Amino acid sequence: MIEFRNLRKEFVLRGQRKLVIDDLSLSVPSKTSVALLGRNGAGKSTLLKMIAGTMDATSGEILSSGTISWPVGFAGSFHPDLTGSQNAKFVARIYGVDTEALAEFVEDFAELGPSFHMPLRSYSSGMRSRLSFGVSMGIPFDTYLVDEVTSVGDAAFKKKSGALFHERMRDSGSFVVSHSMPQIRELCDVGIVLEHGRAVYYDDLEAAIEHHLHNMAA
Repeated sequence: MIEFRNLRKEFVLRGQRKLVIDDLSLSVPSKTSVALLGRNGAGKSTLLKMIAGTMDATSGEILSSGTISWPVGFAGSFHPDLTGSQNAKFVARIYGVDTEALAEFVEDFAELGPSFHMPLRSYSSGMRSRLSFGVSMGIPFDTYLVDEVTSVGDAAFKKKSGALFHERMRDSGSFVVSHSMPQIRELCDVGIVLEHGRAVYYDDLEAAIEHHLHNMAA
């Protein structure tokens, strides 16, 4: 379960305050996949980063009864001078999983070929995302954070990524940011719509999508 208690996030930009999340309080059950919906700048990625613990809230707190992944596809914590293999093994040590098993899984899944054994600084953004997605999916988390990552790669890789994600969701939950409503319908159970600092939770995913599309059309 993940619980938000009076969560608030605001930024100060050029002397002016921008409220992104205003007093969010709700509980999300375990093994639930949540769509984070909202227009650009509504705070979807900001909320995702706060759930991951990579960004602090202005006030309030987020409590979790299980483990949470970093945003899937985010490779910012990888070391540029280490190879893909070395980065995977480093992460494995941090999370206490088998280093060789994770490296083998990622090498097979990410389809990086010889580049898997080359320094990360030589990778394109897409290659970094493939590596990060593979490392994330290779570790059993209770909640996965997904920010448009399954759009990486060609059609075959997207299909492969989607199949792996569905497999993980049998025993885990997720928070998903995507502008694709077909993808949201495929991956999510419930929705949170963000607009002007307000977050509205819907047990009915279709109601959340309808609210979001209404906001986009306004």
